[in-house]
Amino acid sequence: MNASTPVWAQHVSRVAVLTGAGVSTASGIPDYRGPEGVWTRDPSLAEAFTYDRFIGDAAVRERFWRTYSDHAAWGAEPNAAHRAIASLDRPGLAVRVLTQNIDGLQQRAGLAERKVLELHGTMHRTDCTGCRRSLPTAEVRARVAAGETDPRCAECGAVLKLGTVLFGEELDARLLGGAAAIVSASQLVIAAGSSLIVNPVASLCALAVDRGAQLVVINRDPTPYDAIAAEVIREDLVTALPRVAALLRGR
Repeated sequence: MNASTPVWAQHVSRVAVLTGAGVSTASGIPDYRGPEGVWTRDPSLAEAFTYDRFIGDAAVRERFWRTYSDHAAWGAEPNAAHRAIASLDRPGLAVRVLTQNIDGLQQRAGLAERKVLELHGTMHRTDCTGCRRSLPTAEVRARVAAGETDPRCAECGAVLKLGTVLFGEELDARLLGGAAAIVSASQLVIAAGSSLIVNPVASLCALAVDRGAQLVVINRDPTPYDAIAAEVIREDLVTALPRVAALLRGR
């Protein structure tokens, strides 16, 4: 470390990175609430992300599957932000990622599965709402491409739902508890690419600070947690995260 290294980056051995949709936009995956976000351009599409509407309305499910069967995330590749986070995984520096993203790009960037907590689930798995059977979403996408508009479970006939958390659903208590334990034990928490307005995940920032961690927020727009952050960085994530990662690696 040198004199120009921020205090929050000095002598850090345990870091948690809370990532939101902004981390994946450079991979061609649109965010939800930004100027060109999915819900900004089409607010009605948010209905398909509400559990009760999804379960109770076949037309909503059909729209959902049309949207996700050709979603940009299926062809996306990790970007410099994902790779910078993965580069923190090195001897003497323990890193855990708590992600709101469902695209799996952080793991594809090289971080081990066990070091990534997918708090909002994954688009790569689909679950039956009846018998609870799980299957790869690739199989469901193939059925949609073949003409099925509202795919059902082949075993029990119940509604199939992407393995993600919709509005109106509770987050996995085990995962949320694990996330709370991670931020409580971390010296530094980096919140990157998240609006930090969706709880309970966003509240992990306050918990981290309460437990003595430094908080760094990297986001294009203001967040509710900027006031308690040691530093707020308004910079593109594909340049900001590599620079922050280099500081933490001592380079």
